[in-house]
Amino acid sequence: MRLTIVGCSGSFPGPDSAASCYLVEAPFEGRTFRLLLDLGSGALGPLQEHIDLRDIDAISLSHLHPDHCFDMSGLYVVRKYHPGGAPPRLPVYAPDGADWHLSNAYGTTAPNGMTLPFEFRALTHGLETTVGPFTLRAHRTPHPVEAYAMRLEHEGRVLVYSGDTGHDPSLATFARGADLFLCEASFVESADNPPDLHLTGAEAGRLATEAEIDHLMLTHIPPWTDRAEVEADLRTTYAGAYRLVEPGDVVEL
Repeated sequence: MRLTIVGCSGSFPGPDSAASCYLVEAPFEGRTFRLLLDLGSGALGPLQEHIDLRDIDAISLSHLHPDHCFDMSGLYVVRKYHPGGAPPRLPVYAPDGADWHLSNAYGTTAPNGMTLPFEFRALTHGLETTVGPFTLRAHRTPHPVEAYAMRLEHEGRVLVYSGDTGHDPSLATFARGADLFLCEASFVESADNPPDLHLTGAEAGRLATEAEIDHLMLTHIPPWTDRAEVEADLRTTYAGAYRLVEPGDVVEL
């Protein structure tokens, strides 16, 4: 697998990064299969630095907050109106109701126009399904809206993406054995943080330690958060290899 960080800014796009979007690629049937984990605000632009938008094979949306899904509106335009013609419907794994949520966000007319270019398939807790060359598993996480962590497996390699999550001890079990844990760390320990919303660097590190993760990548750090403080928090609970991701980072698993 190859992971490319397209956007990693937490909660909204920052001056140097789009919101959450992660491109995962792997060989499949003599070509490269391209799966997007999230397509948040501002991500559609930099995504075009890496691939042709018509070459996306599937999308999985961790949840329906704008910083994880709202650039689906731009992709709707590409899939429906591109002068090269409309490609086949694109599979989109997302929480139930994503079709109408995104249709209303774009402003399509009834019947639900968002289902014309996209085929929506529900993410549910405990889901295990095949997406091209990947086995995709989903795990419900604590967040103000229905949200999921995702586990991708391909030829013995494992990538786990936390999505957005508050404190969740069961996530360590879900992530156990992963070759790479892409985990959000939006908060700092010194702040009075609301519950069931996001993780601190220390909480992300504690999860990675409990899951016996050797390679941790922290993401979803908001523009107003001190990255150095997030890193310092992380180092209090985690002794393995880590990186605070930046747009354009590429990791081969």
